[in-house]
Amino acid sequence: MTILDFRFWIETIDIYPGETLGLVGESGCGKSTLGRAILRLTEPTGGQVLFRGKDLAHLSQREMRDERKHLQMIFQDPMTSLNPFMRISKQLMEMTELHLGYTKDQAYEHAVKMLETVGIPDARARADSYPHEFSGGMRQRVMIAMALSCEPELLIADEPTTALDVTIQAQILELIKKLKQDTGTSVILITHDLGVVAGMTDHILVMYAGKIFEQAQTRELFACPGNPYTKGLLRSVPDPTAEQGALYQIPGLPPDVAHLPPGCPFAPRCERAEEICRQEFPPFVKLNEEHYSLCHFAEEVYAKSCSERDARKSMNQTTVQEENA
Repeated sequence: MTILDFRFWIETIDIYPGETLGLVGESGCGKSTLGRAILRLTEPTGGQVLFRGKDLAHLSQREMRDERKHLQMIFQDPMTSLNPFMRISKQLMEMTELHLGYTKDQAYEHAVKMLETVGIPDARARADSYPHEFSGGMRQRVMIAMALSCEPELLIADEPTTALDVTIQAQILELIKKLKQDTGTSVILITHDLGVVAGMTDHILVMYAGKIFEQAQTRELFACPGNPYTKGLLRSVPDPTAEQGALYQIPGLPPDVAHLPPGCPFAPRCERAEEICRQEFPPFVKLNEEHYSLCHFAEEVYAKSCSERDARKSMNQTTVQEENA
């Protein structure tokens, strides 16, 4: 049984209990806006967001506030998301006092417990510190503690590793993974880092210009992308095994979503684009049971990707056999 269904202009997207959904794309493609629309922090302009069968888009603000204890978000920048004039303990206490009806003493003890849960050393002594007294990684842990204080059923993590060094990034991602396993919470992981979603997610949505361009299981998407935009994103990831040279980048810049060109929004930057792409909006093509792509040539792109995958497998097998010989 799903806990959340997105019903937008094109397709229904389901999230199941304990599942992690990756939401990827370039900056400005609408990832954070989608996450905020689920929580009604940004009012959706259409469609449905069904949480346990209840349409969040049509609830009153009071009803939505009651639902938010089940739906929480880790915001992108912990320094601007935390109130610099309030102690960490007070900011954590507000959550449980409002949503769970805790007394001040109960809320304080719960705040200390949550700081311990996310790995803050000497949590009781640090609970009354101000945000500027914490490092970037510790502030991010505080944001995770706040989001998990009411044991939500769905956690939206909006680029939780932004501006952190790689060691702290790995710690934060491992923390989210562990907490998800311990609590059974479903996660929407918003990021532009394909390396992050590769090891963290079950399914991936690729967004561009406010539209869902591709939807697939994580392993399937990396092995056989069915959209030129997705292939461009994957080619942009540095490959340590490849010969040194200029790093690939998708030509051009994302469009202004308020003034999209006719036809496919990606057509001006697409190497595969033809005249039909510039004139007609593409269909959402079903490539298999769980793989969809928004492209006039989705089947061709998908077939070529699968052939390239098979060629890589054959080459790797040959290399292994030669090494063993």
